[in-house]
Amino acid sequence: MLLVDKPAGPTSHDVVATVRRALNTRRVGHAGTLDPFATGLLVVLVGKATRLARFFLSLPKVYTGTIRLGQSTTTDDLTGQLLHASQAWLGLTDSEVERALTSLIGRTDQRPPMFSAKSVAGRRAYRRARRGEQFELDPEPIDVYRLDLVSRSGPDLVIHAEVGSGVYLRALARDLGDRLGCGAHLAALRRVAVGPFAAADAIPLGDLAIGPVALRPARDAVAHLPLIRLDEESRVAVRHGRAIPSAGAGTGPVALFAGEELVAVAESDGVVLRPSVVFEAS
Repeated sequence: MLLVDKPAGPTSHDVVATVRRALNTRRVGHAGTLDPFATGLLVVLVGKATRLARFFLSLPKVYTGTIRLGQSTTTDDLTGQLLHASQAWLGLTDSEVERALTSLIGRTDQRPPMFSAKSVAGRRAYRRARRGEQFELDPEPIDVYRLDLVSRSGPDLVIHAEVGSGVYLRALARDLGDRLGCGAHLAALRRVAVGPFAAADAIPLGDLAIGPVALRPARDAVAHLPLIRLDEESRVAVRHGRAIPSAGAGTGPVALFAGEELVAVAESDGVVLRPSVVFEAS
């Protein structure tokens, strides 16, 4: 596993390609896309650890960003074409802005941006949007845990956000503009953390071109999961893909260790643990 601090400009796929070249391996993936204009933490998985990507989906994500009031765009961010401009933000008080931000907190339904990777009749939404096609994206349930106003300068709001999986920050900016009646778009975004993993611990993307980098062990990638240590009999069974008693584990994914070595990740139903990703060869 590698924690990369992505600069503005490259796509997440570009980062993966850079890691492939730096490490001379094809088996590289990431655990959560960042838009090209966004910066910050991209969790990159290498080798067998690529099979762990799905265990990152439920992790909360922390962002800082800038929402620009008074301008709506086609993409809901700074890369899109201007749709509408308004000076109505000039009359908004900080209290009104904070109330609108608070109204977006909790479990709500969010309509994904038209320029997104969502599939519409088998085709990516952004491809249809680029062709000028008319279509609708269904709202999806999301969780927003925190959405704070850090500072305000003219039309720009600096915000701090903690959100669940599948949340589009640029859609939050769009919805905030709608609620304030002036329109808005996301002008800057930085991912600060994904679960226990922080951008402060990431390496700049440019460092990959300078020299070799040390990979974090696969056990670091599952540090957020419940842990069970196996005896030798259970270790052998898990290595062969066999289920073992849950040993009091709840439901969901569980990391199985022998000593300090990650043996597998298993799914627990509260009764048995069924290995889903095995790291040790049988």
